[in-house]
Amino acid sequence: MANPQSATGLSKFGDLKNRLLFLLGALVVFRIGSHIPVPGVDGAALTKLYESAGGGILSMLNMFSGGSLQRFSIFAIGVMPYISASIIVQLASEIIPSLKALKKEGEAGRRTLTKYTRYGTVLLATLQSFGAAAFVYQQNVVVSGQFEFYLTTMVCLVTGTMFLMWLGEQITERGIGNGISLIITAGIAASLPAGIGRLLTLTSQGSISYLMAVALIVGALALIYAVVYIESAQRKVPVQYAKRQVGNRIMQAQNSHLPFKLNMAGVIPPIFASSIILFPSTLLSWFGSANQDGWLQKLATLLQHGQPVYILLFAATIIFFCYFYTALVFSPREMAENLKKSGAFVPGIRPGEQTSRYLEKVVLRLTFWGAIYIAIVCLIPEVLTSAMNVPFYLGGTSLLILVVVTMDFKTQIASYVMSSQYEHLMKRSAMKSLSSRR
Repeated sequence: MANPQSATGLSKFGDLKNRLLFLLGALVVFRIGSHIPVPGVDGAALTKLYESAGGGILSMLNMFSGGSLQRFSIFAIGVMPYISASIIVQLASEIIPSLKALKKEGEAGRRTLTKYTRYGTVLLATLQSFGAAAFVYQQNVVVSGQFEFYLTTMVCLVTGTMFLMWLGEQITERGIGNGISLIITAGIAASLPAGIGRLLTLTSQGSISYLMAVALIVGALALIYAVVYIESAQRKVPVQYAKRQVGNRIMQAQNSHLPFKLNMAGVIPPIFASSIILFPSTLLSWFGSANQDGWLQKLATLLQHGQPVYILLFAATIIFFCYFYTALVFSPREMAENLKKSGAFVPGIRPGEQTSRYLEKVVLRLTFWGAIYIAIVCLIPEVLTSAMNVPFYLGGTSLLILVVVTMDFKTQIASYVMSSQYEHLMKRSAMKSLSSRR
């Protein structure tokens, strides 16, 4: 006769296995779709065009889409419209009173905000697909009629973005981790073999010395270690729970803490900072390409990777978005109210307004150092690219996304296993209690 406890354990890990298999299958579908091209484009001519575009916004968007933009596949614009729409809705929910009221309505309000996010995704994806179609058509790489190409491209790109949005939601619900983040990470990881192959090719051709190649690899590993170490750091604010009655039970006084991460904004600040700076620089390079000596071309050169102006603007926008996004996702007043309602307080701080000001002070200090840390991680590759004359771009933003999302994925698995074990122990306790009554 089978042991009920072992059967429960197998069922628990079987569910985890099914979730991981679903995640793997979804990422395989994403990678297959990134190789399905939009009809009507000469692939060879488009590849040459992309290679001549340099390291503008096309390179960044191509990185996030897993090479789909370079191949102009149905996933060419990726999930960036969804991310942008999410940020806009989050910002609006803090400013517009009606949306702010929806945010406080629980699950029903969340569904309504999700619906608005999807509408915004469709709108932004439509605008971006039209822009992509117009740009590609002007480069003389289209082999079909203008109206047919525009219509086909817009339908394919918008449908591809909406499918990725749906796929990310399915991964979040039926898989492990945040689906959108994992799709972006999978796209970045898919470009790693090509980057390593290019480094080996340049080394064998003599463009990069073996010492520089080893230094780049060691530096990347050291940067990964530093990111893991800092992302694991926490600022623990002590919290005490007073003696209180919950139902018929008397809960004794307890000591706990509130964990605050040094980087509360995650990977959103460098993504938006890159978009804001690279977009005007790419437009300037397009408009100024006709006149190589014009002021537009000179201004575009100042905003290219490795230039001092670009580095300063990049650092400033990263720091700004760190504060901006942290203010969106964290409300010290709301947390202070929740602590007060649950009978908890910070030792030495009066509940209510003083607790809110104290938590805001702690978060502002953490955000300052977190913003400096993110800026340094993202700017180190920029400095190396210009100072060591590395003949290809090293992405600090992509490295940060890879490490942060991977750590979050590991935490999600550990939390799922722990919650399953807790449910298993609760079931065993209930069975023992039932058998003792009999």
